[in-house]
Amino acid sequence: MSAVLLLSSCGKQESGQLIGSQNRPKWGGFNPFGMVYVPSGTLTIGQSDQDVFSTYAARQKNISISGFFMDDTEITNNEYRQFVEWVRDSTARTILGLTDGDPDGDGVEGLDWETEIDWENEGETLGEMYYQGDMAFEGKQELDYAGLKYKYQWIDWQKAAHDKTATRKSIINKAEVKIFPDTLCWIRDFTYSYNEPQTRNYFWHPAFDDYPVVGVNWKQATAFCDWRTKLWNQFKEDEPNTEVFRLPSEAEWEYAARGGHDISPYPWGGPYIRNAKGCLLANFKPGRGNYPEDGGLHTVKADAYFPNDYGLYCMAGNVGEWTSSAFHENAYDHEHDLNSDYRYDAQDSDPEAYKRKVIRGGSWKDISYYCQTSTRSWEFQDTSKSYIGFRCVITYLGRSINDF
Repeated sequence: MSAVLLLSSCGKQESGQLIGSQNRPKWGGFNPFGMVYVPSGTLTIGQSDQDVFSTYAARQKNISISGFFMDDTEITNNEYRQFVEWVRDSTARTILGLTDGDPDGDGVEGLDWETEIDWENEGETLGEMYYQGDMAFEGKQELDYAGLKYKYQWIDWQKAAHDKTATRKSIINKAEVKIFPDTLCWIRDFTYSYNEPQTRNYFWHPAFDDYPVVGVNWKQATAFCDWRTKLWNQFKEDEPNTEVFRLPSEAEWEYAARGGHDISPYPWGGPYIRNAKGCLLANFKPGRGNYPEDGGLHTVKADAYFPNDYGLYCMAGNVGEWTSSAFHENAYDHEHDLNSDYRYDAQDSDPEAYKRKVIRGGSWKDISYYCQTSTRSWEFQDTSKSYIGFRCVITYLGRSINDF
């Protein structure tokens, strides 16, 4: 009877007990599809082999990293195509006025995703989405995918924390990004080289569905992460999720790539790039002009080769990967040893040097040095390449997934 009385009094002010806020939302944790858990831990970032170019840009440092989920493969063409088609369909629904009123009561109308779009009979209404006049090729009705844009917002937490004069409005940033991959990068990246078939087919043809998406710059990869967060929150709307899908920091990427093998040069340990049978362990450029020896002339499927001990595929080779971190030669000297991250959100008006973002992992066109887990390289955030892709992470909320 005492237990019944105690339970019946929970939540009532007159109980006089400190019982915490009641009616809290449920939280059962999450394990997103296609992602693997990388536990919290420590590692020694920095050079694990000879600094071939004597750059001294990756000096060793002991750091600790919080646990997170990471995509087991790079984002594939088919996965990124889901993003492109979502933006295409939302643009069409906006033009057609397909809304579902104000379901959340916040004054913002949502889109009606239940009504199917009749693309064949809506040609005139959706005319602005198609090539018109001299832009049409052989009279074909083709969508102008280059005109698709995605709008999103994010909060500048660093400014909120350090600028005492910051207002709510000043810390909210907005962006509008063209989201279609730059398929012409296959031609632009290589002079006097015939790569037009890749330009025409790599992103669209079903043969390449499971290959990593390329031709995506840092801004587009960031926009994809924001869209993926919205997609997840709509599905799990009954559970609070304050964390977002995002690009990994440079330190998180290196920690995940090592797979628990500290100070090892490659994701599989090392120190060699071939196994005991002489087979190459990643997709890179083994010799001068010898691209296909490892089994792939260009990219290969995103889950090719064996994963590292965390279950992550192609953390070396195939395509280089964007990180959220800004590139600076001596960043390690300034970063904290807890969740190290050197970040700067460069504006279009900033000097070019401020727009450098860290690229990790090496690619199908690189020599093995760039496949080492410690090798740092960079590219401008508004640049797209035929050998750079990305994968997402999301911070795990808790000390460890095994900490019940």
